[in-house]
Parts: sequence; C-alpha cells; structure tokens
Amino acid sequence: MQIQLKRIYDPVAPDDGFRVLADRLWPRGVSKDSAHIDLWAKDITPTAQLRQSFHSGQCSWQQFADGYRAELSTNSHLDAFVEEISKQPAVTLLSSVKDINHSHLTVLLDVLNGVMR
Repeated sequence: MQIQLKRIYDPVAPDDGFRVLADRLWPRGVSKDSAHIDLWAKDITPTAQLRQSFHSGQCSWQQFADGYRAELSTNSHLDAFVEEISKQPAVTLLSSVKDINHSHLTVLLDVLNGVMR
C-alpha cells in the first residue's frame, strides 16, 4: 500500500486514492463537498494539549513527536484505523498544517509504516 501526505488545500489528484483528513478540527475555508474526504480520522490526532503546547513553542518538534507517538501507542482507535486503510491500495493523509514535514502526519506515517509491515 502506498501512503502519501498532502495539505487539504492542495488540489485533489487521481492518485490520492482513499483520502483521510487527519485533523481534529475541520480546516477553514474548505467545504465538505470540495474536500473529497473518504474518512475524517479525528480520533487518531494529537490531543489538544499536545498540539497547543507545540504550536505555542512550549515543546520542541522532537518532544511533540515523542508525545504523539506515546499517545498513539495507547490510542484505542488506531487498530480500527489501520484495519480501514489497509483495505485500500493508495491512501492520502491530509491536514491543514503549513509544514507537512514537521507535523503530526509524519509521525503518524512512521507509526503506520511500523504497524503495517
């Protein structure tokens, strides 16, 4: 299975496959129709406390990534999410973050690659 990361504001592409919004909050300025979302996976996103501490600068990128990994390791929704996306040949994880490379999506992708081997 191929999993890619993308901003929700980027154009929808044929190779996106199963489109998953991995944000706790719905992105501003995006209608539900134009988003072309197959699944809104808000239950596997970082907690509000962790997200806010990272965005406010109270924790570093590494602390955020480690904290999110710890949250995912005890997240009861992760197994169902993995089961759902494993049925798909291509998955695109979407978020409204500006910097995909330093976002929860990269951590989630790393965890998914580890559990889906």
